[in-house]
Amino acid sequence: MAAIKRICVIDGQGGGIGSAIIARLKNLFEESVEIVALGTNAIATAQMLKAKANRGASGENAIVQTVGEADIIIGPIGIIIAHAMMGEVTPKMAEAVSISPAKKVLLPLSQENILIAGVASLPLPKLIDEIIDKYFRPYHNADG
Repeated sequence: MAAIKRICVIDGQGGGIGSAIIARLKNLFEESVEIVALGTNAIATAQMLKAKANRGASGENAIVQTVGEADIIIGPIGIIIAHAMMGEVTPKMAEAVSISPAKKVLLPLSQENILIAGVASLPLPKLIDEIIDKYFRPYHNADG
């Protein structure tokens, strides 16, 4: 399994989901992986930076320009849906995330009128545990 160098965490509104994810990723990888906080707004970015992201930026252009350089993108499913997160996800953002060559790890959390069949409804902390264990811990073990 190839080593990962850069993880982009995308969140909007208050940045709570992204902050929780970043805290867990930092606990796992420490400083061996660069974690970039990409907020759909400045408040979300600030919260993710408080969770110890290495770098952060806000808004459409920052997201569009940065996701192409990521190895993995993680965030709620709304990051690939135009006009999601109360309109904070622009069509350009959703497209950039969708076409990025990075692997996408999407949390099945949505305020939109979208239901994802076959997915168990888990509380956020359990969902983050599952994502870390299934999708990120193998990379950590591959690095030694």
